[in-house]
Amino acid sequence: MSKRKLKEDNLTNREYVSKVQQMLRERLCHRDPNGKLFGIELQCKQLLELLKRTAIHGESNSILIIGHRGSGKTVLLHHVFKKLMEVKQVRDNTLQVHLNGLLQTNDKIALKEITRQLNLENVVGDKVFGSFAENLAFLLEALKKGDRAHSCPVLFVLDEFDLFVQHKNQTLLYNLFDVSQSAQTPVAVIGLTSRLDILELMEKRVKSRFSHRQIYLMNFFDFKKYLDICKEQLSLPPEFPEKLFTQKWNKSIQSLLEDQKVQDVLKNQFHFSKDLRCLSMLLIFALNNVNASHPFISVSDLLEASRLCRMDSKANIVHGLSVLEFCLIIAMKHLNDTYEGEPFNFQMVYNEYQKFVQRKAHTVYSFEKPVVLKAFEHLQHLELIKPVEGPSFCAQKEFLLMKLLLDNSQIMDALQVYPNCPTDVKQWAMSSVS
Repeated sequence: MSKRKLKEDNLTNREYVSKVQQMLRERLCHRDPNGKLFGIELQCKQLLELLKRTAIHGESNSILIIGHRGSGKTVLLHHVFKKLMEVKQVRDNTLQVHLNGLLQTNDKIALKEITRQLNLENVVGDKVFGSFAENLAFLLEALKKGDRAHSCPVLFVLDEFDLFVQHKNQTLLYNLFDVSQSAQTPVAVIGLTSRLDILELMEKRVKSRFSHRQIYLMNFFDFKKYLDICKEQLSLPPEFPEKLFTQKWNKSIQSLLEDQKVQDVLKNQFHFSKDLRCLSMLLIFALNNVNASHPFISVSDLLEASRLCRMDSKANIVHGLSVLEFCLIIAMKHLNDTYEGEPFNFQMVYNEYQKFVQRKAHTVYSFEKPVVLKAFEHLQHLELIKPVEGPSFCAQKEFLLMKLLLDNSQIMDALQVYPNCPTDVKQWAMSSVS
């Protein structure tokens, strides 16, 4: 009977754990539509009021959302749009156009994307326009239902706004801001950028048509608030189906965050970066260890997650190199030490390697030069070394100047955990240059 009960408890735990993981992953990946904003509630209210004036009252506006990467610009915008679309009048009558400076690299591509997102390809057809302004004006005219009060409002979102500033003559920005200043179709232009000097990059004619409304996002919270955010992200809501499991989970999270080792890990993360995406990644790694037999996040899970987040990807690549390739890395290290970081070529590395082989001829196998060259090229493919641009760029591959992309500490750390590394190779790596 007890075995049967234990089996039923395991099945129940598995079901709850699966639901917990799904809910928290959606929240941590910012896909939860009801997700909370941290520290940007005032900016959310400000942006929502502005867009409501465009979508409901037909008032054109332009605004820039400025903040470093990870400060919450995109989350803020998604949250505002979700609230905006809850209003029936807005949902039925407002159009959105999303452009990204990484994708729409010139004004012609941007105009095609605007046409596609407004579903006006068949209206444009084979028409020939004299200028960008004429084309945009025609597109917006096609959206009118009559007078200005009944025109269809359009919300333009320009992600990576600073890349649009680099377009020739800033024609797209000039025309969008011009429309937002004139009594035409109601539009709102929302730019997202991480450049604090963005206004200085705009041309005078573009700047004069911009409303100069700006929202700044900065992570000003302290470590206590950071812990509260962490608790908020990991806690289960009261509406979770199983009340008893919810209480146990939330209690375990509370005790977890009070542990000194966990606080040290989170403090390191906080001082390294206040970016909440980095915190989310750390918590997702910890959450991955939760299962039916281990239903709560433990201190060791968070410590392991921290180790994975801080892992050096290049050092991991070095662990998988052959002994010959590792010997070439050590030869480059010695050349860097000798010539104080000056570029080197294959021939120099090969000569350094040959000196080592001749000293240790009885223990180290000597490879032919073509084999060593192949290993050298493999290091280049792995991006552990890279060619130096300059006059030597057209030289033979043996004499092409290269630069090592690993520092001495990364090489020595990789050496400590390199599997089955010959003793002579270790001693050569740790020795000073003869």
